[in-house]
Amino acid sequence: MSTPHPTYDQLVDLPAYAVQPVPAPFEDINGHLNVRHYTGIASEGLDESLVPLGIPRNWPAQGHSCFSAEHHLVYLSELRTGDMMSTRVRLIGRAERAAHALVYLLDDTHQRVSFVMEEIFLHIDMESRLTAPWPSDVAGLLDEQIAADAGLPWKPDLSGSLQLR
Repeated sequence: MSTPHPTYDQLVDLPAYAVQPVPAPFEDINGHLNVRHYTGIASEGLDESLVPLGIPRNWPAQGHSCFSAEHHLVYLSELRTGDMMSTRVRLIGRAERAAHALVYLLDDTHQRVSFVMEEIFLHIDMESRLTAPWPSDVAGLLDEQIAADAGLPWKPDLSGSLQLR
């Protein structure tokens, strides 16, 4: 990875999703958020961020869905029970049937970046359960958000291990 991670101060101005304290049942034997919950909370935040882009939570009932295809995960600092956390999203790109995103889990209590999830997700036709081209309205909104995010004053911290095909 050649680009450093953005700072908390750079990310905090992005819209916040999945805002919540770390619940006690999510703690593991090390006294911090269990590894499986970092990805789950980041995924919740990504899902919330897609709603204004025409991808509602009930999209499967309309015959569409998004499936995760690939992830690259980086743990930077622990989150402990009671710490306030939030998710921030930067869209990187889109192909005919896929999109590329960076999802940041912030520790708002200590004002630091806790976790970075880079993801490729796919548009799925729920009848065939196969990938399908993005609906034109969603593709347009994704493209608008990708262009807006490309204008952020910091470079995306891509792993180099994921790419759109």
